[in-house]
Amino acid sequence: MTTLAEYAASRELMANLTLRELRAKYKRSLLGWAWSLLNPLATMLIFTLVFRFFLKIQAPRGEPSGVKNFAFYLMCGLLAWNYLVAGVMGSIGTLIGNANLVKKTYFPRELLVASLVASCVVSFLIELGLLSLALLLFGSVVLPYLPVALLLVVLLTLFATGLGLAFSVLNVYFRDVQHLVNILFQVWFYLTPIVYPIDLVPPHARILGHSVPTRALLELNPMVGFVESFRDLLYDLRTPPLGTLAYLMTTSLVVFGAGLYLFGRMEGRLAEEL
Repeated sequence: MTTLAEYAASRELMANLTLRELRAKYKRSLLGWAWSLLNPLATMLIFTLVFRFFLKIQAPRGEPSGVKNFAFYLMCGLLAWNYLVAGVMGSIGTLIGNANLVKKTYFPRELLVASLVASCVVSFLIELGLLSLALLLFGSVVLPYLPVALLLVVLLTLFATGLGLAFSVLNVYFRDVQHLVNILFQVWFYLTPIVYPIDLVPPHARILGHSVPTRALLELNPMVGFVESFRDLLYDLRTPPLGTLAYLMTTSLVVFGAGLYLFGRMEGRLAEEL
């Protein structure tokens, strides 16, 4: 209850920290917030060129939307992935970057991570809004599915914040964490069906003489559920399976709780380590 009271009393600080992150994000850049659109567009063009035209990967036709467009198919998953990476990788260095603030005054240190993730949420919502507008112009009626998409944003935010809390505090004690997490995300990206349909993954594969349920194991990856759910809502125009939503909710809450617990256990010596 004391911790909750501290969080409630720090609402204004949380808002100010978030605004600081938003102002600093594109400070002194000529295009400013236009980069929130240009960065994912550039990534979309590169991936579309490589995977659609060079590797000849076809986007499946949306059911029941009827949409068959690789760029839209890619962006429905890529935006969620970019948000996770921006939130977690940005969180890793936030305690070290705010060392003077941590050492000089007391406040709930979790707010540094939460404010950074919150600033990433703003960019993510802008990108989702632009994607939804493009789909509407293309003739896909996504409006009835946006409330469920916002629920997914909340769950993904809890998931990213939990990882950010854990990795940020570990990075203070072990500075190799940021490099290890960078490698982890590179592997994780290709274990998530962002640039390819999950149907390309065989249900079973022979590994070392044993039959392994590869697709079932891949689906344990929470980002598979997030990517496929965003595609269900925006690309296919259908509600994701309730089992998937329940799994994502449970996983997000567990990861968030674990990150919060680990942060609380290790923050006692933050000022000394910094």
